[in-house]
Amino acid sequence: MKIFLDSADINEIKTHQSSGFIDGVTTNPSLIAKSGHSILETIAEICTLIDGPVSAEVTASDFETMLTEGKKLAAIAPNVAVKVPLTEAGLKTCWALADIGTKVNVTLCFTAGQALLAAKAGASFISPFVGRLDDLGKNGMGLIDDIVTIYSNFDFDTEVLVASVRSAQHVVDAALLGAHVVTLPPKILSSLYKHPLTDGGLDAFMVDWKQTGQSIL
Repeated sequence: MKIFLDSADINEIKTHQSSGFIDGVTTNPSLIAKSGHSILETIAEICTLIDGPVSAEVTASDFETMLTEGKKLAAIAPNVAVKVPLTEAGLKTCWALADIGTKVNVTLCFTAGQALLAAKAGASFISPFVGRLDDLGKNGMGLIDDIVTIYSNFDFDTEVLVASVRSAQHVVDAALLGAHVVTLPPKILSSLYKHPLTDGGLDAFMVDWKQTGQSIL
């Protein structure tokens, strides 16, 4: 399963990119606003750091403006994936952009029916928001299971990109269900390293090692 970093913070991206685990980056208007920088400049810089897909989201709501924005974002770098919302206008934009060879990430997906339409519109990625569904008492991972099954049934090329991830367990569950990609806030990515038994075991090893008086170097 591929791991994308959900961030528009250049320093965060540089820090985690050096780990070797980052296969792509996702951004959205909220993350761009939080960064305090120009969307065009930010996406361009991220694309110099990351070889994989970098999602850049349109901000319009009508088809014509979405398409114009999408083309401008796609022109920034070859690895830009234009992000569009799962609306009728967004799906029309997806179809038009995919038809000219642009990667498209269809976001804000909350039903399997929406995901089916995105795949038929030629989306490269579908982004179901599991955390937001869980917040409402719904089964976010159940949605991932449904989408993975539907896509497998019909051999769709669209990759399931699990978004709105709230815990390390979400990552594991997504992997078990066969999702292609998970996009993570930096704090969730860091939490995958952590376990108290790992820390406790390492502490014990170091105490025992110190007692030997040895040095490897």
